[in-house]
Amino acid sequence: MSEQVIYAASWLINPGAPPVAGGALLVQNGSIIDTGPLSRLRSTYSAPVFDYPGCALLPGFVNAHTHLELTHFPSWKLRSSVDYSPRKFTDWIIQLIKIARGLTADDYPPSIQEGVRMCLESGTTAIGEIVTNPALAEQYYNSSLFGRLYFELLGQESSHFAAKLAAATAVADQGEAQALLSGLSPHTLYTVGHEFLAAIRDAAASRSLPLAIHLSESRSEADFIFDGSGDLATDLYPFVGWERFLGHPAHCSSTELLERHGLLTPTTLAIHCVHVSMADVRILKSHGVHVVLCPRSNELLDVGRAPVALFKKFGIPLALGTDSLASNNSLSLWDELRFALEMFPDDLTEQDVFRMVTTGGAAALGVSDACGSLEIGKRADFQVVGNCDGDESGVFERVMREGILRELFAGGVRYAGTPPADV
Repeated sequence: MSEQVIYAASWLINPGAPPVAGGALLVQNGSIIDTGPLSRLRSTYSAPVFDYPGCALLPGFVNAHTHLELTHFPSWKLRSSVDYSPRKFTDWIIQLIKIARGLTADDYPPSIQEGVRMCLESGTTAIGEIVTNPALAEQYYNSSLFGRLYFELLGQESSHFAAKLAAATAVADQGEAQALLSGLSPHTLYTVGHEFLAAIRDAAASRSLPLAIHLSESRSEADFIFDGSGDLATDLYPFVGWERFLGHPAHCSSTELLERHGLLTPTTLAIHCVHVSMADVRILKSHGVHVVLCPRSNELLDVGRAPVALFKKFGIPLALGTDSLASNNSLSLWDELRFALEMFPDDLTEQDVFRMVTTGGAAALGVSDACGSLEIGKRADFQVVGNCDGDESGVFERVMREGILRELFAGGVRYAGTPPADV
């Protein structure tokens, strides 16, 4: 049994609670054993104290949507001969595929490792990661991150899809003993044959695996699902050789199609949800679906802005994700939440975005019992954030908008890559 250690700061900040002045955590064996004012913990336990004056202790952030294997995309793009100048969402998909076709299996492990480093160095301790190749799972299991791996499913041909499903479920079955839990990710409703949706539903239900799906990210998707029109049909499908799978529009929204096939449950993660109607939001609410917003990715790809006010009106549980460096400029949730505050000034408060990257993200991934807040029994995943001088008035808002990450602890272990205190 490892020794007990007390970590203290000027403030202890938890979602849904006022800041605690002089707050502290008692940590042992990677878990939070006790929490409260430093004065009480010091008098109760004979443990060494590491104090961070002028700082705040916050939960490690939960990045609910990542593609860490694409972390090296900016360098892959530069070394590629592909003329990378996407003008619309479908162009971006096609050029992403072109660049990926020039990669080898050896390109992905270092890209994932760099993504893990970037997450930890920016305060993230848990992720909802989309994994395209189940053979890469070990790269995540060997990291300091917690969370869930969603093994991706796509394909229009039955043999190809069956192989993807078998490989994904095999690794998911083995992964439950790992630090990161498992799930399945039907990629999108325009990359997965609709006749396979029942098989996905059954595979997930029989194994109690949650689902994550890119939903209504673009107008192109909405048009394609409804009547089979648009540039997904004219550009993407011919590019990947799927012309013979055209001609079977669903004549409904993506949300309605998922509901028809039983894929909307309280453990379903709907990612992006930019082009959803009020009727769609009612459906998502009725099934208890969690929505992950990725505002910087949506802005960079010029696909529109999610109807945040509508989500809040209906009480949709929200989380925040950075997506990948193929459609974002960083993997920092600090950058993401501050961008969200600027993009939705009338709809999101500091308390809203803090909840989205802590308890909201943990609930979305189904890991609330282990992370998302600084409570007894949870993992000792926490950030030491500076630039927090001053009295209680406005301290939370200062932390959210101006706080600077000083150190990060994942499972009670200080991550050596966090910036030094003078940054």
